[in-house]
Amino acid sequence: MPTLHIEHAISDFQVWQEAFERFDSARQRAGVRSHQVRRPVDDAQYVVIDLDFDTVDQAERFRSFLHENVWSSSANSPALVGPPETKILRLALSS
Repeated sequence: MPTLHIEHAISDFQVWQEAFERFDSARQRAGVRSHQVRRPVDDAQYVVIDLDFDTVDQAERFRSFLHENVWSSSANSPALVGPPETKILRLALSS
């Protein structure tokens, strides 16, 4: 199962979370099977998001959607600080 891994700095977690939740239906339509949001224990102004998909193509299309429709608009990403870093990952080992 491919994962779209996203990391970026934020200005305010509550504002970021509200914006994230507004795109729940877009994630569902894009085929996101599950998601996890993590924050470093030593940096409250940073988030790490993993979005799981059935296919790499779905993950690539959603990454494009985020670049074109979310991160390019301060109204859609009000707490975003700087450009997000993204990678599409495949599971290599598991316990």
